[in-house]
Amino acid sequence: MDDVTLDAVDRGLVHALWIDGRAPFSRIGEVLGVSENTVARRYRRLRSSGVLRVVGTLNGLRLGYTSWTIRLRCTPDAAGSIAAALAARDDTSFVHLLSGGTEISCNTQTRSADERDALLLEKLPRTRRVIGVSAHLLLRGFALPSAWVGPAVLSAEQAARLRPGAVDEQQPIEVGAADRALLDALARDGRTGYTDLARATGWSDSTVKRRAEALRTAGVLRYQVDIEPARLGFHAEARLWMAVRPSALQDVATAMAAHPEVSFVALTTGPTNLVAVVNCRDTEDLARYLTERVASLDGIATLETAPVIRTVKRAGAPL
Repeated sequence: MDDVTLDAVDRGLVHALWIDGRAPFSRIGEVLGVSENTVARRYRRLRSSGVLRVVGTLNGLRLGYTSWTIRLRCTPDAAGSIAAALAARDDTSFVHLLSGGTEISCNTQTRSADERDALLLEKLPRTRRVIGVSAHLLLRGFALPSAWVGPAVLSAEQAARLRPGAVDEQQPIEVGAADRALLDALARDGRTGYTDLARATGWSDSTVKRRAEALRTAGVLRYQVDIEPARLGFHAEARLWMAVRPSALQDVATAMAAHPEVSFVALTTGPTNLVAVVNCRDTEDLARYLTERVASLDGIATLETAPVIRTVKRAGAPL
């Protein structure tokens, strides 16, 4: 990546896209108090330099998919190639190399029991250089990356002017084979123009626009900003696995979801029943968060912390 430093306008643009990844540059410019051309130019600069991109992601829960978080232990020479292979799958996200570089974590969505078994029971264990696998079913999310406050720099009034329309996750909707080309194109670039999306799908501009808006309104399609937390000043990213007393689980998860350091919290199956992702300014900030904020929560029996040393994939296609 190029050595790009984000100034106040860039940070405002990041926050604006965090709120609405497809917000028109004209509206963002009005909110930031700069011209549409300035916003477009800044976005192209950040996008082409690899600092950020907007990606369209599929909310599998709306379609009955199951979500898993997976941990793999590998031989020292294999972690990079195995992480790359996982990142190349269209059903994975947030593929990280952890700790000493011999552990990988990732999330995955499976559409059926057969798909789940093929990944968890066949493909991963049969890779010789994988020496350990644990898969934890994500039962309930308390905080999602899209709600992380790390990028926030705009006022409440500015944010309200950018917020997209309400999502109705009770609205019936079916996603068929014809939608796959649309979703695949948006996974590569969530701001792809409707003319290019029409070309990718074979639909008309008006049809592809209407369909993309319908998927978003129904909560099936989400737009997220792919950006390294370090670009926003958060240089210590870590995954936490906790074993929490069942009677305290709801309270602990709810409390952690309100922490500004936290970008993801979910209840899971397995020997640990709560997973979280935290983003801190530096290692001292991470130590303070663990020893003060987390330690004060009643009910946590064990805590394992794994720093992220390299990210191969975030929400969209591989980085």
